[in-house]
Amino acid sequence: MQKLPKLFLFLFIVQITSLYSQESAIYTYPLKDFDKALSLYEDQQYASAQILFENIKAVSKNEGTLSDCAYYIANCAIRTDQDNAEELINNFVVDYPASRKQNQAFIDVAYYYFDHREYKEALQWFEKVDEIVLRNNERNKFNFEKGYSYFVAKKMKEAKSYFNRVVNSEEYAKQSKYYLGFMAYESDDYAEANKQFDQVSGDEKYAEKLSYYKSDMSFKSGNFQKAIDLGIKAMPKSTALEKSELNKIIGESYFNLKQYNEAIPYLVGYKGKNGKWNNTDFYQLGYAYYMQKDYDNAISQFNKIIDGKDFIAQNAYYHLGESYLESGKKQQALNAFKNASEMNFNLKLQEDASLNYVKLSYEIGNSYQSVPEVLLGFVNKYPNNPNNSAIEKLLIDSYISSKNYKEALTLLEKNKTPENSVAYQKVVFYRGLELFTEGNYSQSLILFEKAIKEQKDPIITARATFWKGESEYNLEDYKEALLGYQQFSDLAKAKETAEFKNINYNIAYANFKLKEYDAAGNSFQSQIDNNKADKFRLNDSYLRLADCRFVTTKYQSALDAYIKVIESKSVDGDYAYFQEALCYGFLSKNSKKIEELNAFLTSYPKSDYQDDVLFELGNTYVAENKPDLAIKTYDKLITTNKNSSYTSRSVLRQGLIYYNSDRDDLALTKFKKVASDFPKTPEAYEAVATARLIYVDNGKVDEYATWVRTLDFVAVTDVDLDNDTFEAAEKQYELSNAKQAISGFSNYIKKFPNGIHILKANFVLAQLYFAEGSESKSVPNYEFVIDQPRCEYTEQALVRLAEIFLKDRNCDKGISVLVRLEKEADFSQNKTFSQANLMKCYYDVKDYPNSVAYADKVLANPKTEENVKSDAQIIVARSAMQSGDEAKAKGAYAKLLSVSKGELAAEALYYDAYFKNKDGKFEISNTVIQKLAKNYSSYRYFGAKGLILMAKNYYGLKDSYQATYVLENVIENFTDYSDVIEEAKTELNRIKAEEAKTNSSITK
Repeated sequence: MQKLPKLFLFLFIVQITSLYSQESAIYTYPLKDFDKALSLYEDQQYASAQILFENIKAVSKNEGTLSDCAYYIANCAIRTDQDNAEELINNFVVDYPASRKQNQAFIDVAYYYFDHREYKEALQWFEKVDEIVLRNNERNKFNFEKGYSYFVAKKMKEAKSYFNRVVNSEEYAKQSKYYLGFMAYESDDYAEANKQFDQVSGDEKYAEKLSYYKSDMSFKSGNFQKAIDLGIKAMPKSTALEKSELNKIIGESYFNLKQYNEAIPYLVGYKGKNGKWNNTDFYQLGYAYYMQKDYDNAISQFNKIIDGKDFIAQNAYYHLGESYLESGKKQQALNAFKNASEMNFNLKLQEDASLNYVKLSYEIGNSYQSVPEVLLGFVNKYPNNPNNSAIEKLLIDSYISSKNYKEALTLLEKNKTPENSVAYQKVVFYRGLELFTEGNYSQSLILFEKAIKEQKDPIITARATFWKGESEYNLEDYKEALLGYQQFSDLAKAKETAEFKNINYNIAYANFKLKEYDAAGNSFQSQIDNNKADKFRLNDSYLRLADCRFVTTKYQSALDAYIKVIESKSVDGDYAYFQEALCYGFLSKNSKKIEELNAFLTSYPKSDYQDDVLFELGNTYVAENKPDLAIKTYDKLITTNKNSSYTSRSVLRQGLIYYNSDRDDLALTKFKKVASDFPKTPEAYEAVATARLIYVDNGKVDEYATWVRTLDFVAVTDVDLDNDTFEAAEKQYELSNAKQAISGFSNYIKKFPNGIHILKANFVLAQLYFAEGSESKSVPNYEFVIDQPRCEYTEQALVRLAEIFLKDRNCDKGISVLVRLEKEADFSQNKTFSQANLMKCYYDVKDYPNSVAYADKVLANPKTEENVKSDAQIIVARSAMQSGDEAKAKGAYAKLLSVSKGELAAEALYYDAYFKNKDGKFEISNTVIQKLAKNYSSYRYFGAKGLILMAKNYYGLKDSYQATYVLENVIENFTDYSDVIEEAKTELNRIKAEEAKTNSSITK
């Protein structure tokens, strides 16, 4: 029904009128009709009574009768829940302000709602009653029911006032005292509560409830044994909700009495508030299990305490850490002790937790901080801790064992002392190795020099000397590299290092790069004599020994070495076979040379040296005066290798053969083809010059002039000036006067844009710019070279342009150059270079299919170095992940794991853990992440991502505390990585939302 307005304030001025007070009623309506309506009302037949009262009201003229009918009509409407009941009451108040029934109306309506347990509505009516005019026999009922209505409305002060009015009433005394006791209990006034409860304790109606309240009051008063006794007594006759609360009272009382075994079943029986426990509830049960040495169950309770920021939480996390330790779960223990160490509610416990955190960090590694930083932090924070001497010893070793050389180096340089000098030398050396592995040779060189300077550990000094040489070698400072290798070789401890077994190999290559071929050959021979176990270096040493002997014209020695390479069936067998044939030529065994070159064409049909062999075979036929065979061989080269650098030379050679055999027409055809198809190349200029001789010899100078004017690269005049200008620049170049040479070649290109030497001038100028570090200036000149037909400079120009674009991370330009280099490269290392970098460039521009295609080429190439294979595997893995092909990514990362170092190893380990998490192998996944934390902590990005995985693993293992704590630490400690932070926040919110369903202490 609708609520009644406050218009009833008017009723306080109304007087009660008797049903029969006015004599005129007899004349207005029949007395028997009113009596009948009243009888129906008293029999609670309100609908029928209302109809009769409405009929009487419709015909009556008497004011008193009209008032009485309106009163009863409104009361009937209330009792039958009619929508217009409020309106009828309002009308009664307004229309009959003098009626003395108004106060009784309020009381009747209030009692009606009270009887129907609608206490809120009843209270509204009770508050309208004028209590002064209440009859004595009605006052006790009114006071109790109004007091109870206040009680239900939680207006305890008002309720107490009305209950106190009836404490001496025979009918309402016990009920009032019970409620007065209950209100005192709720307000923690246990003395008053007991006083009131004692007065009704003999009543069986209240006895059951009183046992519950008295048990709780005993608990809250610290009388735990009494609380237990009363609680157990109350348990059988309590409701399910009360039993849950009694379990809590009894269990916590046993807990406070340190009777943990007895406490456990009662603490378990507690159902929580609205089905939820809070952190204190979880702590008490967890601690009870902990004291019983039931560590698994202790963990299962402690780790439900999430978002704890108080004394209880600090204790819980400390004991959780101990429970994990007892269960052999050291990573989880580290997190728990770290959490407890970050709270200062109990300073002694904080220090103990910090000590445990430090020890575990040293033992298993730490993803949040470097281990040295953790150790130093403890010593600085607790300088008087009795364990500090032991920790300082751990500190020195942690610099090495943590492998976090970057941060360790920073800390050591801040705290450099004589005691730390041995550790400093090791750390600076290993950090140098990390930078070397990453290709940062300039920085690695600086660190190796620092390591050598320390001179503390002779083994480290020797190794640093070797790697200093390696850094210089990779920086193309071959003279210094050679000196470094030789210094290493002379050190007493060098023989005890792993690097020593191949030192001859390194010395050999340094000499090779310096073009000291005799010395290089001797060192390659020493490598062969002293280390035959390393098959790769053995074969390569034979090959380079052969090259050195070949360059120094020791052809028989070269031949013997090339044969060794061929017999080993190494990947360079085709090159060795070709060089072997050349050796026969230089040994004046051209027939054997021809035999071997023809055999090569059959044995190595897919070799990159096919065009080299064909060109050399054609030249040899010329030398043996077999022009027809030479021309046929050149034709085969031209047909099968259109993009070869030998193509223009082969056509030119054919022209020269025809010219020398007086077949001028055929010769001119070939020379014109060279000039047309390969303009501006040296071959083109030679073809034009030789064609000129033919025209002159045949008296056809006019024809020559007409033809040559069609060639935009040949100037008929100023030839001498062209030659002189170029020669001047070239002379400065040969004298190594780079500045003057740059000026000279620039001047030549400006004066003779179509000059005879324009191609070489552009190439040499580009090389000079590149050598002095002006790579951007060299680009136009290199591009000029590669825009011309294929020539001897094309391949090197393509390589240089690729290097420049790659250095500038300009993949768009780099890709086009690298694609062409792959197709046109004569040297296999350049083809490998192009494929490896195409793989990377396509990945950078998110062209994952092409990236994978080139990665597969790199992996299939037997000549690919191991570090490049690692790059290929990572490209395959990353591209597969980006494309959603996790199965392929999983295989690629697995292969990478066995060969990678440094950051790639960290990435591979992360994905190893990732796929194990995907497979539901949570514990194994966490073991991998611990390895990542211990061995690769300097790679913080993958460390951070690994921690998110660890959190997911913990949640999969139903350890919500570990999951949330790890994620909170990621958010706090890895702010440099926004993507990681967002992922951690998303996962943390998801877990908290789920856990908040059962833990009321969690704030989402």
